[in-house]
Amino acid sequence: MTEVEAKPSNWNVPNVLTTLRIASVPFFAWALLIDGGDSITWRCVSFVIFVAAMITDKIDGDLARKHNLITNFGKIADPIADKAVTGMAFIGLSIVGDIWWWVTIVVLLREWSVTLLRLSVLKKVVIAAKDLGKLKTTFQAIALATLCLPLRDPDLPGWMETPGEVLFYLAQACLAIAVALTLWSGYEFFRDVWKQRHSLRARTVT
Repeated sequence: MTEVEAKPSNWNVPNVLTTLRIASVPFFAWALLIDGGDSITWRCVSFVIFVAAMITDKIDGDLARKHNLITNFGKIADPIADKAVTGMAFIGLSIVGDIWWWVTIVVLLREWSVTLLRLSVLKKVVIAAKDLGKLKTTFQAIALATLCLPLRDPDLPGWMETPGEVLFYLAQACLAIAVALTLWSGYEFFRDVWKQRHSLRARTVT
């Protein structure tokens, strides 16, 4: 008789990191938006929180796969945590005027529709993350993290004005690439889901 492999407990390091990312969202929002986004100190704090969230997103995924700690909670909470942090970054940066609102709306519609669809078909269809999606995530994280910094604050020292402007527009270029990759990878995701569901129906009929 073969032994049934025990399911990993929800109480593990990857899930704790995921939970901490979700809990960090209101603190990140507060740091980014305090004084209307004009506080140099708190904008730097928001940068640190965002970078920490992105790093732990990478760490918890690697740990879960390496040590077989993948749980149903993690499958659901991890993408929610990711989209909550990046979504708040888009919204907050639009509020302070560093990202156009139409960009935020388009990206969030794509991200949440893909996340909700991925969760809804989790037990029936497995859609692995593709290189294009990972590239999108990289450009998006770089752009959002950089824009969290007070790059064009009038209170910055004079010698930082030009580097700040350069970094700001480089971040906007990364964001433009991320938006293009977001739309294309979203199209590929919906296409792949449709193909897999159609294939499952065909097998059921036969």
